[in-house]
Amino acid sequence: MTSSPLILAIGDSLVAGYGLATADGFAAQLERRLRGRYSEASVRPAARSGDTSADALRRLPTILSSLRARPDLAIVQVGPNDMLRRIAPATTRANLDAILVELGRCGVPVLLTTVAPPPFLQGQARDYLGIHTEVAARHGAETWPFVPPGVLGHPQMVLGDRVHPNAAAIARVTDAMLPVVERMLGDAHGSAPPRADA
Repeated sequence: MTSSPLILAIGDSLVAGYGLATADGFAAQLERRLRGRYSEASVRPAARSGDTSADALRRLPTILSSLRARPDLAIVQVGPNDMLRRIAPATTRANLDAILVELGRCGVPVLLTTVAPPPFLQGQARDYLGIHTEVAARHGAETWPFVPPGVLGHPQMVLGDRVHPNAAAIARVTDAMLPVVERMLGDAHGSAPPRADA
């Protein structure tokens, strides 16, 4: 495995770092963590706050054509805005399916992340539960909870809007996600990831 893997981070406000300094956002924090093992790892942010699955799908060709190299991994985080805007679950499923088809066509492994709805939204979210797992299984992708337990809704883990994660929360996100990202990078190249001191 090269010491300079490229990870593409596609998504909504959780990935875009809504309300955060660039250095505190998901892409920057994950990149710093990966560089403890991959000295020149790069996490390319390709997210916009408010994006639905349709928005991500629409932007995907432009995102991919802007890259100089094929990503070693794509992390895809979309879906919550579909639910909040009451987009038909079938549409969300079709959009996610199309995103994974396109990434698969380009030979890019995918980590499709999920977000568990807070208790007050569980009724509204009922018809969306399981969509990501279903789509990932169909395409041989992996799923992972974007927000680890104990972070979502914690008063010390959100910005002033009481919704979006703060820098400390994103640090918890990257800590929890790091092992699966490193494993997928190693799997993609048929080897365990090298240590920085090797």
